[in-house]
Amino acid sequence: MIFRALVLSLVLALSSAALAVGPDEVLADPALEQRARDISAGLRCLVCQNQSIDDSDADLARDLRILVRERLVAGDTNAQVEQYVVDRYGEYVLLNPRLGAHTILLWTAAPILLLIGLVALVFARRRHHSSGPEGLSEDEAAALEALKRGRDAP
Repeated sequence: MIFRALVLSLVLALSSAALAVGPDEVLADPALEQRARDISAGLRCLVCQNQSIDDSDADLARDLRILVRERLVAGDTNAQVEQYVVDRYGEYVLLNPRLGAHTILLWTAAPILLLIGLVALVFARRRHHSSGPEGLSEDEAAALEALKRGRDAP
């Protein structure tokens, strides 16, 4: 019983992406269909925002999938199809943003912040270790010796 439920859950989880693309959208040419799937996997659904248009059931995602296939049938290359969609909807539609002058901060912010944090941690540890007491003063040493002798005495 439990095994059947696990198998059914696994099948449903793995088939969710295949359910998004309707049978009426699939191209007859398998090579073109594979290219369409490759392009669609890199385009963001503007409704769902965290899914590719290939995985989304939203109407806009369906329209974008059809648009991608129409452009491929018209003879566009993968790059031309992607650029057409970007020109129409902006770079936000790309799941993986392009590296450019306008996105350099996006690509470098995390490593820079990590480096700043590590440098701050090193300086904080050095300051913590160097600010400790250097030794006992003469009065403190004498008081410590007196305490030690007091314990040794019966």
